Amino acid sequence: MEFAISRHFTASSQKVVDSIRWKWIRVGPQKLSVEVPEFWSETAAEIAATRYLRLSLGETSVRPLFERVVGDICESGVAQGRISLAAAEVLAEELLYILLRQMASFNSPVYFNAGIFAKYGLDGQAENFAWDAASQSVLPTVSAYVRPQVSACFIQSVEDDLLSIFDLLRSEAKLFKYGSGTGTNFSRLRAKGARLDGGGESSGLLSFLEIFDKAAQAIKSGGTNRRAAKMVILDAEHPEILEFINWKRDEERKARVLLAAGYSGGMDGQALRTVSGQNSNNSVRVTDQFVREALAGHGRPAEILQAIATAAWECADPGLQFHDTIQRWHLCPGDGPIRGSNPCSEYMFLDDTACNLSSLNLARFLHGGQFQWKDFAQVIRLMLLAQDILVDHASYPTHKIASQSHTYRPLGLGYSNLGGLLLRLGIPYDSGAAAEWTIRITGALHALALTTSAELAAVHGPFSRWEQNRPSALQVLEQHRHEWLARRPADMSWLDEVFEAVWLQAQATGLRNAQVTLIAPTGTIGLLMDCETLGIEPEFALVKRKVMSEGGELRLVNGSVEAALETLGYSKSQRLEMLQSLERTGWMVEAPHLRPEHESVFDCAMAAPGRPERRVTVEGHLRIMAAAQPFLSGAISKTVNLPSAVTPDEILQVFVSAWTLGLKSIAIYRDTSKTLQPLCAEC
Repeated sequence: MEFAISRHFTASSQKVVDSIRWKWIRVGPQKLSVEVPEFWSETAAEIAATRYLRLSLGETSVRPLFERVVGDICESGVAQGRISLAAAEVLAEELLYILLRQMASFNSPVYFNAGIFAKYGLDGQAENFAWDAASQSVLPTVSAYVRPQVSACFIQSVEDDLLSIFDLLRSEAKLFKYGSGTGTNFSRLRAKGARLDGGGESSGLLSFLEIFDKAAQAIKSGGTNRRAAKMVILDAEHPEILEFINWKRDEERKARVLLAAGYSGGMDGQALRTVSGQNSNNSVRVTDQFVREALAGHGRPAEILQAIATAAWECADPGLQFHDTIQRWHLCPGDGPIRGSNPCSEYMFLDDTACNLSSLNLARFLHGGQFQWKDFAQVIRLMLLAQDILVDHASYPTHKIASQSHTYRPLGLGYSNLGGLLLRLGIPYDSGAAAEWTIRITGALHALALTTSAELAAVHGPFSRWEQNRPSALQVLEQHRHEWLARRPADMSWLDEVFEAVWLQAQATGLRNAQVTLIAPTGTIGLLMDCETLGIEPEFALVKRKVMSEGGELRLVNGSVEAALETLGYSKSQRLEMLQSLERTGWMVEAPHLRPEHESVFDCAMAAPGRPERRVTVEGHLRIMAAAQPFLSGAISKTVNLPSAVTPDEILQVFVSAWTLGLKSIAIYRDTSKTLQPLCAEC
């Protein structure tokens, strides 16, 4: 029995790379000449050149980039006995079509590391661990790139022990080196002043966090100018919780003083490099009981929640993670609680595990005003298969993570460009219709991903701990199905049977993967796919400038506006005048011909100058998240953007609303609250 792989986008008579028209384009400050498909934008070409192409190895085209990645996946699939040679040929062509047509993308470490050895013979230093099928055990790797590190997201544990702390520091360095991110719950570390077994007192949690922060600052992720990505989590009950909450706030205050004194700004300027806490996202983990006690005004919980809101008002951190909600959707509670997350809070699973991500560009599935569900299903099926092959092809920084990745096989398939899709449909992000589309898309994504995982389990067996967690896993699947039946749009009734079939198939053969879906932020890969909006976010501003970590900036003009105007019925000449106005002003509210009833379609996270009402509301942000969350294994990486004038008490209410709506985590950003703001509206 073999997992079925069929052609959908391609024909056996022609190679994908030969069916595409190509162009050479000069990008970046160095005016690098790179080859990309003719329909790719200059932004996508620049991201490919500055982030992913191995220029030092002569890789100046996305053609060899994608060929080495796809080739590595397919060769590994054959070597693992997962697919036949004939199936590998079909899979390779279909994946190349998907990637070149910007329908989906793997996470960045796949492009950094996959196929480097097979294509260029580059081996690198051996420092990781990988699953060995012959011995059925985890062994040290023989080089860096024969078994590449390809997962973007890691959750690592730490014990209240000096060697454990520095072992974590070492494994973080390896992750950053190859372009991955990591998160850790540090609640096991004792507080400052606590007695040590050998005598003396602990220097405290923050003293160690400062060491980790400096290490992250020194390492360029993936050997490029990407910043190292890390998450620091602390339970609300930790003795040093208030010091942790105020850590980044206090450091930001120092940075402002330094900037005022004339020290240089920017990511690598003297002001930010001098202070600590700038290289991680921080989150506080809270229970249902904690939130209820805080809302009832009970002393310490109320004080802590208010401190979180006040610190977030001033510097955007910390965010919140809702512990009990996370556990209610946990497929494997018998193997321990979920205590941590990756840097952006979308991957939430057991400690010492890794997740390989990929994301679909939703706008590429809209043709003639109709969403192409068959195309959507094919991309989900093949991307998930490729990700599952990567699990056992990959290497990992520790023996335990390599073992647990093989055991649980967690994946993170998601989507990007929801805001761009809604624009093209002429639907305001801040509307019930947008929430309905979010349910359609996310429900289908999850059901079809689960279907693929169940089919893989029927052929290759479920993840190793399936039987031990079977009752709880089936209960979670039933929760997903129940939420679908309660919320689904009437035109999506065909998916009812898919959810039912998944439950029956899982009952019979289990699932191949302990997690399958989440919504990642899709920063650089979103730009690589020419997404107008990233992840599940609304458009930040229709014309914006993005500060790049290597210096310089990108000017980004939303490419969905013309399609939106056409959907809304504006003539060609009207559209031309309106787009010219957008180029001049950066906003649509003053554009000629724009009818009042269409203003909300172009609302963004940022308000138009002089029109504070023309922005996506807090309720709009939360409504979309609440629509998606019940149909995800993991969580949602999303920022609720707030105006500068918002108060700490209003931020506290956002946190409470997120908990009430059943979200797993929440993060906010108040405009201008940071000394460095990497994304800003042009006007």
